[in-house]
Amino acid sequence: MFKLNSLIRPNILKLEAYSSARDEFKGEAEVFLDANENPFGDLNRYPDPNQSEIKKKLSKIKNIDSNQIFIGNGSDEVIDLVFRIFCEPGVDKALTFSPTYGMYNVSASINNIELLKLPLDKNFQIDTDQLGAYINDESLKLIFICSPNNPTGNCFNKASVEYILNNFKGIVIVDEAYIDFSLEESYISKVNDFPNLIVCQTFSKAWGLAGVRVGVAYANSDIINWFKKVKPPYNVSTLNQQAVLDRLKNRAQFEIEKNIILNEKEKLIKRFEELDLVKKIYPSEANFILIEVSNANEIYQTLVSQKIITRNRNKIVRNCLRITVGNSDENDRLVNTMEKISRELVTPKA
Repeated sequence: MFKLNSLIRPNILKLEAYSSARDEFKGEAEVFLDANENPFGDLNRYPDPNQSEIKKKLSKIKNIDSNQIFIGNGSDEVIDLVFRIFCEPGVDKALTFSPTYGMYNVSASINNIELLKLPLDKNFQIDTDQLGAYINDESLKLIFICSPNNPTGNCFNKASVEYILNNFKGIVIVDEAYIDFSLEESYISKVNDFPNLIVCQTFSKAWGLAGVRVGVAYANSDIINWFKKVKPPYNVSTLNQQAVLDRLKNRAQFEIEKNIILNEKEKLIKRFEELDLVKKIYPSEANFILIEVSNANEIYQTLVSQKIITRNRNKIVRNCLRITVGNSDENDRLVNTMEKISRELVTPKA
């Protein structure tokens, strides 16, 4: 039987959460003299500490109860809180599969948690046979699964993910930052089946709100209550909450923009296939494409000299560039420049 409290750090179990003025008052009022706010200005009041309107809208969109939703200051806050709630610094461990999103490692280091990194197989899939030595380790509290994965772009086999969910006694975080670009079903539908599952999503990618920094965690209500207890009282600003609410009002436009990105991705892939310098194009279910090129460092620097910035992943996946899908003009400029580089590699200048 899954026992959540046995996974939570002892000091967190004893924590008395800060109770803000807005937490203590429920209902409607016209005069606010409870939070030592300045009475002047348009942004003089503290934001809703519970982000109630966003949760209400997401509850309908995602078909999940609002008490199973946590709103964070970007997905990075969600990742950090998971370490702070469940991992004893210098004692406990976490695990992920490499190559993957770098913030798991950074957040683990900040919290003084050892992060184990199991390599993905040649198809960038999880090899569950590797897990035997780790999955029953009582000091292993967290497993991070980024699907679609960054920087590889692929989703992981559902059988592998559910093997972990069924056999690991700790917390499993499925990071779905890019799920809106994928045809795969979100693991939000599995939250009520697996009490140890946390699904993380973001408004930074498909929703086009990277500058707003709003992330979301979906889990059973007991886990969400611990997130609410440990987070800062006003972790998402009024401006950022309003930006999300405005964006959620026009889901039709969201779908239009998402489909444009997906169509542009297919065009990019076809044009990459015609370039001699592109040796391999990895399957992608995200808004980026990982390509293997003849010399990643050289091509990256040449693109930089033309004021085109891609992500050089050579140190993580040999000779690979990760390229975000831009608008049609940006994509044309990228490919035209790469075509020129390709010609120069075939017929070097004298």
